[in-house]
Amino acid sequence: MTAVSSRAWLVNALITVALWGIWGAFSGLSPQRGFPETLVYCVWALTMIPPALVVLAQAGWQLDRSPRAIGYGLAIGLLGAGGQMLLFYAVARGPAYLIFPVISLSPVVTIALSAALIGERTGRLGAIGIILALLALPTFDFAPGGAAGTSLTWLVPALIVMLCWGVQAYFMKAANQVTSAESIFVYMTISGLMLAPVAWAMTDFRAPINWGLDGPWLAVLIQSLNAIGALTLVFAFRYGKAIIVAPLANAGAPLATALLSLVLLGVVPGPLKTLGIALALIASLLLALEPDAEAKSIGEAI
Repeated sequence: MTAVSSRAWLVNALITVALWGIWGAFSGLSPQRGFPETLVYCVWALTMIPPALVVLAQAGWQLDRSPRAIGYGLAIGLLGAGGQMLLFYAVARGPAYLIFPVISLSPVVTIALSAALIGERTGRLGAIGIILALLALPTFDFAPGGAAGTSLTWLVPALIVMLCWGVQAYFMKAANQVTSAESIFVYMTISGLMLAPVAWAMTDFRAPINWGLDGPWLAVLIQSLNAIGALTLVFAFRYGKAIIVAPLANAGAPLATALLSLVLLGVVPGPLKTLGIALALIASLLLALEPDAEAKSIGEAI
């Protein structure tokens, strides 16, 4: 059984990195073409349904209905979806180049909770990788010279989003110890759908909205990558340590986005982003090579 799970965490984490990297490179296309971000959220919530049905079918349609499973699953989903909703509020009131570096530090919360509450530890390579990943994260969205504005009303929401997503990652690991990854993802899907009416109500329908192929249908294609990546992330936390998976995914995905932007979109990163790419690449390699990252057995993870 150990052989089955020995690198399952890494395979799933790298799939998440690849899918989220592509998603990050193209996620702005729909809003740029006149399809609001609030409606993109609604599309994302709907794209969670197909992978949820697939994994539920693979589990024999056995959904864990215990109070702990429901509580964990809904908490994970609401923390993720609620953080996304609050992000809309923050971005409307502050500069993205300051907001996203704050949010990108969410693995710090995950690492602290995992070390303190479930006693996770890592070896030397993993520790160095975590430090480099955390150093790399803020560089991907830092853009000096932008208009900072005069108000800091964005700061508290940004800090709350960081806290939500850091706690969410910890809960993913904790939940995998008491219920199945399939049940976790189904409840994540349900909670995401629960907030879709809120996103719909936040939409300004007085402004022109692109309902064409490059509006909602392009969003479906792009957000499906996000949804499938969320699924593989749940399985990465099932088999791997949260203190390894969280920084690997959060550094690796921006790395993939930056490389894709460089190769496919002709975007040339500045010196700071180039430094971030190098740090994230080294961090990802160290985390992938860390021998203590995997769970000892499948039995420990479920």
